[in-house]
Amino acid sequence: MNIVILVKLVPDLVEELTIDTSGVSLDTAWLRLIINEFDDHAIEQGILLKERGGGVVTVIAPDIEGVDDVFFTAAAKGADRLIKIKGDFAGVNNHALARAFSSVVKELQPDLVLTGVQANNDLDGSVGPLLAGCLEMPYVGYISGVLLSEGKSKVRKEYPGGLIAEMEVNLPAVLGIQAAEQPPRYVAVSKVRQMMKTSAIEERTVSDLDMAGGPTIGRMFQPETGQRATMLTGSPDEVATKLVGIFKDLGVL
Repeated sequence: MNIVILVKLVPDLVEELTIDTSGVSLDTAWLRLIINEFDDHAIEQGILLKERGGGVVTVIAPDIEGVDDVFFTAAAKGADRLIKIKGDFAGVNNHALARAFSSVVKELQPDLVLTGVQANNDLDGSVGPLLAGCLEMPYVGYISGVLLSEGKSKVRKEYPGGLIAEMEVNLPAVLGIQAAEQPPRYVAVSKVRQMMKTSAIEERTVSDLDMAGGPTIGRMFQPETGQRATMLTGSPDEVATKLVGIFKDLGVL
């Protein structure tokens, strides 16, 4: 089984995000980028499929600061090939990223493509369905389980309200992983450092990134700080009376 996993790096939301002087993008001087959480689950799901049925797992990511650590961590978990896409990815949108990914994925001719179902910096749709359109492959998202059998994939898809559906998809296909069948495994730093010495990162160059289809950002703003919450005290009847008064003042009632 030839499994390809696509990875992107996203801003770490634990850090304070600031807007640069242009007003249309984040200040990258101190911006910390980390692997997209759902992409990390996609890597785990791909490794689980390889361990269960054999095959080759290839991880692909754009050339962004910090991506080498992501690659070597994936290798320590069990990835076989690491491919870095070279190009100017500053301010890249998902349409352009999907097209860049597709040129490399077509070369690999995978049986299955896995990617995170979404990311915290998606402004123009998630990468998975955009890539599936470029590759002319079927796509199913919000996947929490994958079973491969005889050229088909049985996937478990989650719906709101705790509903679970099982679907059968013909391969090759693109799947958007919401959660792997087990949490992403921990690998020791020593093993990652070992991979730095023994694993090779292949490179593919994308000359021009086609940004068509993505949004045009006119201005970015920091969220405004609103009024603080007001705690209502008293008996249930007293609190209910206060709420009614507030709603009347707001014109809701």
